[in-house]
Amino acid sequence: MTAVQSRGVARIHAAFERARAQNRAAFIPFMTGGYPTAEGFPAVADALLARADLMEVGIPYSDPLGDGPTIQRASEQALAGGTSTRHTLGLIKELRRRHDTPIVVMTYVNPIYAVGPREFMRLAADAGVDGLILPDLPPDQDIEIADLAAEYGLAVTFLIAPTSTAARVELVAKACTGFLYAVSVTGVTGAREGSALGEVPAMLALARQYAGVPIAVGFGVNDAATARQVAEVADGVVVGSAFINAVKNGQDVGAVADAIAAGCQR
Repeated sequence: MTAVQSRGVARIHAAFERARAQNRAAFIPFMTGGYPTAEGFPAVADALLARADLMEVGIPYSDPLGDGPTIQRASEQALAGGTSTRHTLGLIKELRRRHDTPIVVMTYVNPIYAVGPREFMRLAADAGVDGLILPDLPPDQDIEIADLAAEYGLAVTFLIAPTSTAARVELVAKACTGFLYAVSVTGVTGAREGSALGEVPAMLALARQYAGVPIAVGFGVNDAATARQVAEVADGVVVGSAFINAVKNGQDVGAVADAIAAGCQR
């Protein structure tokens, strides 16, 4: 791996290492690009980036099969307001001028192909993106995307779920260069009642046999209590719907983030 290729990987891994050195799981907030509006997004993102170890920005997409109703509605609102894939990357480029926190983009494959894989990677790298989360791309079905990401210095992250077979966990874990994203429950994103752990400990124990990267857990983490449960077993905690709901309800996103980030302390 060349120095250029290692840029995103190194920055992401360093963020996890800093959190680990402070005896906590990395705090990874998510926000849909262009939500609640293109004009309002930067202030929300600034508040989250100021508290994050890494931040995940979702590219609005009309058919987000892995997302629950909260993030789906946020995507619909952003799209209706004119936010596109290119526009989202432009918004990230503006954020990068103010923040050094690693930023990863969550995107489905179709938006990448709509722009063109190489052009997408070029724009993402130019914007200062550090990595991609690819929820609908099995790593054994399209290596072009991962190879292009590496060429442009971007890390790649794939997902495992409680329903993943041992063979699938091994394949996905070995393919990740940024971090491995473990879905805490079967289904889509969104806040849920009860424990955030479920089958997570067993899933992570299996994944750690193969993963050479940190493991973050998301889906269903919506407050300090659920973040604390996940932080006990994972290297990172991903939280999304709670922040979209906070924006929708007119809450102080920074205060919500402070509370959840505190739950990441071990």
